[in-house]
Amino acid sequence: MRHDAYLGLGSNMGDRLGYLRAAVRELAAISEKATASSAYETEPVGITDQPLFLNAVCHIVTRLDPWELLDTVRGIEAKYGRQRTVVGGPRTLDIDILLYDGLVMETPELTIPHPRMHQRAFVLVPLVEIAPDVVHPELKATVSALLAKLREPRGVGVRQPL
Repeated sequence: MRHDAYLGLGSNMGDRLGYLRAAVRELAAISEKATASSAYETEPVGITDQPLFLNAVCHIVTRLDPWELLDTVRGIEAKYGRQRTVVGGPRTLDIDILLYDGLVMETPELTIPHPRMHQRAFVLVPLVEIAPDVVHPELKATVSALLAKLREPRGVGVRQPL
């Protein structure tokens, strides 16, 4: 069975663009199809005293179930030096499962859709670039509408090809 998944990618350490490009290559290798947004330079959220991020979104069509996909993206993060020492801290590569088909699930390890995606311009801007009409399964609104509702879609800067 084929599944549509949207993944948020981020990096703010080392070769940020290189890490995002590597993540897209790795995701394409486990997918029947992979489409990536541009990369956007963004301000950190939460812990703000850290380098700027590059963020992007990748849409994949995969046969992996959500748990297999989670294990796979964690493996990709580890391959490129991700260390989970400080929650929200600097990282070489972060891959979040944003959406998976129309699935809604909440467990201690995995919540789909990503619980804060609708509040984050650094997720919505690249997501709207590649899939403006995709619908948030809980909020029943397109990601374009969610982006339009953000009071301050700030913190998203320079766009570059991924």
